[in-house]
Amino acid sequence: MNIARYISENAIKLEMTTIIEPLGEGMSVERWRQRGKERILDELVFLLDNDSRTGNRTKLHLDFVNREKKASTGLSHGIAFPHIRSMQAKEFMLGFARSTKGYDFGAIDGLPTNLFFVMAAPPYDDTLYLRVFKALSEILQYESVRNELMQITSPGEVIRILRSFE
Repeated sequence: MNIARYISENAIKLEMTTIIEPLGEGMSVERWRQRGKERILDELVFLLDNDSRTGNRTKLHLDFVNREKKASTGLSHGIAFPHIRSMQAKEFMLGFARSTKGYDFGAIDGLPTNLFFVMAAPPYDDTLYLRVFKALSEILQYESVRNELMQITSPGEVIRILRSFE
């Protein structure tokens, strides 16, 4: 599957800038984690919005937040796949962001998340959405690919890596 055709350099960020505030006095750890996730999702939604294929950005962000409340999309090996089907997605969208330090994103292995592949699709677009999700999962099972994504220095390299798996 040609995943590279669904991502543009505008939807790639090689170093995330989300700032997670320290745990405040009187704030529960769970609420602190939720706030951190919301900020990370805001940066990821902004990345998708760079390609101007979204409707209302605020509503799209809320859709991601609500999806994440159901179950974390943080997997293992430093990978997260925040994904939704939303009326705010005009067409299938794919973005990539990296954090070299990593974020607490509720990964099932409990480790920080470094690589974020964010996807949004219209509610009626199940087939493409699921095919891309499956293909990315297969690609990212390889440690060498994850390591390469951590070392890249330009957005074009992300596209090159994805293209190499066609």
